[in-house]
Amino acid sequence: MGRSLFLLSLLLPCLTASAARAEAITVPADVGIGPAGYLISGRVADDQPLHFGLKLSVQAIIDQATIQANQHRIPAKYRKQAKQVSEIRISPSLFIPDAIFISPQLEHTGLYGVTWRPLSFGLSLIRTSAFRFNLSAGLLLTYAFLHSDLPALPDTHFLRPGLDVGGEIELALSRSFLISFGWFSGFYIPQGFGTFGLGPFGDKQTSATLRETMWHLGQGFVKLHFRFPYTTNL
Repeated sequence: MGRSLFLLSLLLPCLTASAARAEAITVPADVGIGPAGYLISGRVADDQPLHFGLKLSVQAIIDQATIQANQHRIPAKYRKQAKQVSEIRISPSLFIPDAIFISPQLEHTGLYGVTWRPLSFGLSLIRTSAFRFNLSAGLLLTYAFLHSDLPALPDTHFLRPGLDVGGEIELALSRSFLISFGWFSGFYIPQGFGTFGLGPFGDKQTSATLRETMWHLGQGFVKLHFRFPYTTNL
């Protein structure tokens, strides 16, 4: 991962300088989308264990083929290091959501909202041409509107930063079509139901009072990935 971060810091200035000379670059673009299920620990899970939504990803992929095709843009003294990095993935915008909650009220509780993941770090434990197993952790920002007809779950505008950690398995069915599935657990500053505050969290019986807040959101998902060449002046 350290070499990947080094090369990322190296390539971006080089490519940007090339763009200033109106020299385009073509990279593989990966767009992933698929269904997701969400488990919100505590009283929400007591009423409805599973909520639903979408998992999204949009990434530009700088792989060895891209690096080799752009050797002339990398200073000669760094080309050896560049050959040691297999792949770097870059999201083109911080405003692209990581997840969208679309979960109508099936029993008593519904959930709608969005999560952004502006910064993440990943590590490929296993990587072949057709199989990849990644672990990653990231920063989160989530807004969700929870509504319920249960007295214990007053309407709540959940707005919190958080951290997540999880794993994803990616299978390449062809060069342009892949499928992935995984699980992430997001941990947030607790928020009480019906308030922006911490609710009862902080009392002596913490294990009991955490049930009265939103603080953990588990996410299981399946994504279909479509890859295509994208040419741009970075």
